[in-house]
Amino acid sequence: MKLNKTWNTEDFRRHGDEVLELLTDFVDRGRRGERPVVRVGEVDDLARAMDLDRVLAGHTVDDENGFRLLVETFLEGATSLQHPGYIAHQVSVPHYASALADLISGLISNGMSVYEMGPTAGTMEIAVIDWMLGRIGWEPTGRNRDHAPAVEGMAGGGVLTHGGSLANLTAMLAARAAIAPRAWTDGTPKDLVVVAPESAHYSLSRAVATMGLGTNALVAPPTDELGRVVPGELPACLERIAGKGRTVMAVVANACATATGIYDPVRAIGEFCRESSLWFHVDGAHGASALLHPDESVKMDGVELADSMVWDAHKLLQTSVLCAAALFRDGRHLTNAFQQDAVYVTEGEREIGHDFIPHQFECTKAPLGLKLMLVLALVGERGLAENVGVLCENTRLFHALIDSRDGFETLCAPESNILCFRVEGDDSLQTGIRKTIMHGGDFLLSQADVGGRRWLRMAVMNPLTDEATIGRLLDRIDEIVGEEGG
Repeated sequence: MKLNKTWNTEDFRRHGDEVLELLTDFVDRGRRGERPVVRVGEVDDLARAMDLDRVLAGHTVDDENGFRLLVETFLEGATSLQHPGYIAHQVSVPHYASALADLISGLISNGMSVYEMGPTAGTMEIAVIDWMLGRIGWEPTGRNRDHAPAVEGMAGGGVLTHGGSLANLTAMLAARAAIAPRAWTDGTPKDLVVVAPESAHYSLSRAVATMGLGTNALVAPPTDELGRVVPGELPACLERIAGKGRTVMAVVANACATATGIYDPVRAIGEFCRESSLWFHVDGAHGASALLHPDESVKMDGVELADSMVWDAHKLLQTSVLCAAALFRDGRHLTNAFQQDAVYVTEGEREIGHDFIPHQFECTKAPLGLKLMLVLALVGERGLAENVGVLCENTRLFHALIDSRDGFETLCAPESNILCFRVEGDDSLQTGIRKTIMHGGDFLLSQADVGGRRWLRMAVMNPLTDEATIGRLLDRIDEIVGEEGG
């Protein structure tokens, strides 16, 4: 059967030029604040605007302007992370190098789980993993012969995943294998628990439930008023767990907490876990990027004591979604996480190259390392460190600005680029303010419940977000409060 139509390079170049033009305009208008940061519309209205039903009914858009119009309409309704008023969620404003990597990845479609499906992509992933391991203070994987481990038998390990949730689950599976080696075949022992603060990311709860333990197996240790683990209370916490006939599979620290940006005392927890022979996992999905900055890295002090860590490049490393890493001090633990053979796609230990499929959930995976590597190639580690430093320093400036404003209060001095604040009034007022601001389109905030109260929450992801931006935001909030009071 002969296809009636296929694409050609002339069409690719023409449509590619159109998309590049539209994207450049999208970015420029967002950076200048000349378009809304967000347009919240009903699904049916957006579907009609993009004429999706017509496309799905089989009508192509191959006329002179149809494809351009579809992309243009899509971008008009897209959220602009480049807009200075975007201070809502922990998604990086991507460098264009990462976007170009997405284009390359989409076109070559090297689903790299086995080496021959993407030798260059596999090599880049190994290089990125070794770079991350080195920044933690761990030995490289040894898969790169130019960076073989200095300590025999203690090569690090790691794999890139489509998001931190998969990375956290991968780490928990490795922790399970370490304490219950037969769990893969016999099932997860029901006496296992994971000690993690209530402020831990919801993916930890999902991981525990997915592994068959149930969310009741997630035990919260004592914390201070900001949700930080109190290391001195851990021995008593573990005694209570043992008294109930249960066994600790892992102890988890936030670096940093998603809602507040607060770091747990990593070194103190790590030293306790090392003395007690407990698996120590650091969820550094957001905050691990502090390792790159000389002033911010103190918050990650002691991370080398961990057994596993998650680190998302798509949060603070100017990398587009998604590019997360599950990292291990001893790479053998990653090997034990998935005890399954897939002979039809892997050859086991290769003489040349490396298969990732024995170490990851995905069978088909995008060349995620390409995204971060191209950013590193253009801005360097120093450029990424500067981005982390600027965002954290700006957040401290915004904290001072909000703290000095009548009618406003902040949760605490920020430890990262995340800041919680609120106005005088009940929780419903905070939610109402966020909704009104979002529908206005000039700013996009999130919210969080901390200490039994609701807070407006900003994640400062864009270096273009300055004090003038926050001043306008506070003015708008004052207007909304006045309108509510009127």
